Amino acid sequence: MAKRIKSMADIESLVEEIGFLPFFSGGIPGFSLEERIDANHWFTGFDGAWDAWEWKGPIARNKRCVYGKLFNRKAGFVSRQWYPDLANWRRDGYDFDALYDDGKAAHDDKLVYDMVDQREDAVLSKELKKMGDFRKGGKKGFDTIITRLQMECYLVVADFTYMTDKQGHPYGWGVARYTTPEKYYGASFTDVVYQRTPEASKERLLGHFRNILPKATEKQLLKLLG
Repeated sequence: MAKRIKSMADIESLVEEIGFLPFFSGGIPGFSLEERIDANHWFTGFDGAWDAWEWKGPIARNKRCVYGKLFNRKAGFVSRQWYPDLANWRRDGYDFDALYDDGKAAHDDKLVYDMVDQREDAVLSKELKKMGDFRKGGKKGFDTIITRLQMECYLVVADFTYMTDKQGHPYGWGVARYTTPEKYYGASFTDVVYQRTPEASKERLLGHFRNILPKATEKQLLKLLG
């Protein structure tokens, strides 16, 4: 049986080892954080230890792994080594401006992307909703857009921020901060993301998936690719 995950460092090490780790269980047995983490660290920690839900923010900040909705519109981690190939394949070799100019991205997708890209710091999702008028009585579909931009590898989660009450106590789920991989990872991403054709990146990814998931079907592997 695989070693049970008991710390943030365990997650980072596993992602660096195998390249990809969905947060939640899916169609491939054993291929998720949910199935490999010690039960005491899933929804509730013990002895004050942080659990998986709280670890994802520091992991994103550490930049050893990429975090976001990357697996069939659900959250997970990808190693820095493999993310450029995933981005190249998912983007089909396009940067976002070229994608939009060729009519392959919707106007509201560009609106959200530009609001993030024009900021030097990572932007809270609450700010983006306000800036783009994605509020009650305004535009619809923000969650779909922000998920699509992560799946297409144009945006990543840089951190999570907790809201505070009047006494300064944090509450609720952390609110995601978004940025572009170009800004967040710099030359280690921009210098390599388009160095291959999208098809070459696809074949590298498929070969890697076949190696780490030998029992998975081709259909399952292609679904992982997105």
